[in-house]
Amino acid sequence: MSHKKLAEDILQHIGGKENVANLTHCATRLRFNLKDNKKANKEELEKLAILKAVEAGGQYQVIIGPHVSSVYSEVMKIADFGADTDSNDGNKEKPSIRSRIFDTISGSFTPLIPVLCGSGLLKALIAILTTVGWLSASSGTYFILSAASNAVFYFLPILLGVTVALKIKVNPYIAATIAAALMEPNFTGLLQTGDNSSFIGIPVVPMNYSSTVLPVFAAICVYALLEKFLKKIIHEQLHLIFIPMLSLLVMVPLTAIVFGPFGVYVGNLIADGTMLIMGKSAILTGFILGASWMFVVILGLHWAIIPIIISNITTNGSDQLMGILMASVWVAGGVALGVFLKTKDKKLKAVAASSIIPNFLSGISEPVIYSILLPYRRAFIISMIMSGISCALAGAFGIEATQIAGGVFTIPTFLPVWAYIIVILVSIIGTALVVMIFGYENKKEKLEKDEVSLKIEPNVESQNIINKGTVSENITSPLIGTVRQLSQVNDPAFSSGAMGPGLAVEPSIGTLYSPVNGVVSHVTKTAHAIMITSESGAEILIHIGIDTVKLKGQYFSAHVKQGDTVKRNDVLISFDIENIKGAGYDVITPLIITNSDAYSEITPSSKEDVKQIDTLLSLTV
Repeated sequence: MSHKKLAEDILQHIGGKENVANLTHCATRLRFNLKDNKKANKEELEKLAILKAVEAGGQYQVIIGPHVSSVYSEVMKIADFGADTDSNDGNKEKPSIRSRIFDTISGSFTPLIPVLCGSGLLKALIAILTTVGWLSASSGTYFILSAASNAVFYFLPILLGVTVALKIKVNPYIAATIAAALMEPNFTGLLQTGDNSSFIGIPVVPMNYSSTVLPVFAAICVYALLEKFLKKIIHEQLHLIFIPMLSLLVMVPLTAIVFGPFGVYVGNLIADGTMLIMGKSAILTGFILGASWMFVVILGLHWAIIPIIISNITTNGSDQLMGILMASVWVAGGVALGVFLKTKDKKLKAVAASSIIPNFLSGISEPVIYSILLPYRRAFIISMIMSGISCALAGAFGIEATQIAGGVFTIPTFLPVWAYIIVILVSIIGTALVVMIFGYENKKEKLEKDEVSLKIEPNVESQNIINKGTVSENITSPLIGTVRQLSQVNDPAFSSGAMGPGLAVEPSIGTLYSPVNGVVSHVTKTAHAIMITSESGAEILIHIGIDTVKLKGQYFSAHVKQGDTVKRNDVLISFDIENIKGAGYDVITPLIITNSDAYSEITPSSKEDVKQIDTLLSLTV
């Protein structure tokens, strides 16, 4: 039966497409939220080329098997149902406010990571070409390349307006326009007068919004509430015109009157407080300012201190504040280096590497801040602590800067040079070591320490069996834990054997390892399930937990993607056992051989407790 025909028949027997509220799929099954479950005909469904039909967890689940994604695509062609079934799941635990804030911040910056890293690398290239004399700082080529490298940082509020809006699901074009209005020439022209302006008599403090983060974040979050309110009070036929108009009418002045001045006042407060503490102790100033500097940069408040630095250099020829604060830039590079050496995630390793280069060559820390420090809370905390220590050390040495640029090429412009080099080494090497020791993400710390402590030895038992020539494939355990029979799995698709033979493991450590040498044939978007085809052709499904698709990827992190070649004992997926259990889900993990017809015998392990080096199943042709 073709996938198209099967999709049509399934829709017919679940009560027709008009009976479907929404639909999603996981590694093996279609998950329908039906308006009336009684209209579904289980007997007729199970006559089709499916494995089983189950009503569970408020969903009507049609278990297809490994080719579920193909059937799902055909169903969606017939009727494009909403694909977020979990939104109606009243039993799902809601994430905390703190988790939602960090998720919004991380999700807003993640799409910008490639262009931030690329722009940073281009800045580094320009710095190199200028330093060696191959590019003149007064040439048209220099200005064009500088425009290309600076654009993402200058217009960050506009780009961030789009990504924040997409994350919190409001109109991204209105959000971008709100941000763009604050950078429009008529608005920025208010800065030229140097005086405060007003809006319908309300004072407005002009400020430069380029490269800022806080104003646009606040503006778009408030805009989301405004949009929701306007949709309720305005007739649907008038949404197209009046919602954009009223949103701009309210949000642009509100941002200029409230969010912008807040940044100015806080920035001035930081500048005044810094100079006050600086007059008493350079070491204390270094620690306080260094520990908080990442926050200051992210919020765009550093512009209040930059004029002080420039004034000091112009008047005195040098500035100690700049000498102190440069340590925080090197600390950011140390975090990126530590993550690069620590992580096994190929994508994160590439991001870290591309962040290190502009940081070391030209003192640009934004790629590190937005691609590593914001998404990973532990990395952020480490950067705060190490920045405080390194900046305090710079204050103790009395390091002064004679210009405001950073990077390796400017080292001779910091005095005394020998002390500055010591601070650089402490900032980079010390921070990298801390990241490597303590990790960069809270929930991964324990499992990564366990991974390091586990010594992988050849599985002698498996080798002996293979040498006898009776077994064509040995499947090692993908987890460290306790072996369970499939009948103990609280899911009829697995416990009944409908998906195929296999075993389950109750994990004690949240790390899923590859049980074979082979190729990843599928990874779910939520990273709760994976399929691997071994070198000898065994098709293996591993499903972490029961109904964990409802977590929508929370507490799971995939380290591989579809098409990746993996070796036995490679880390595939990391997951947080305690938080998954805390959300009410069972973590028992079935391993299924989905092409069991290809084997004359599948022999399960007799062990009760297994490690990832132990054989779980032996397959005989």
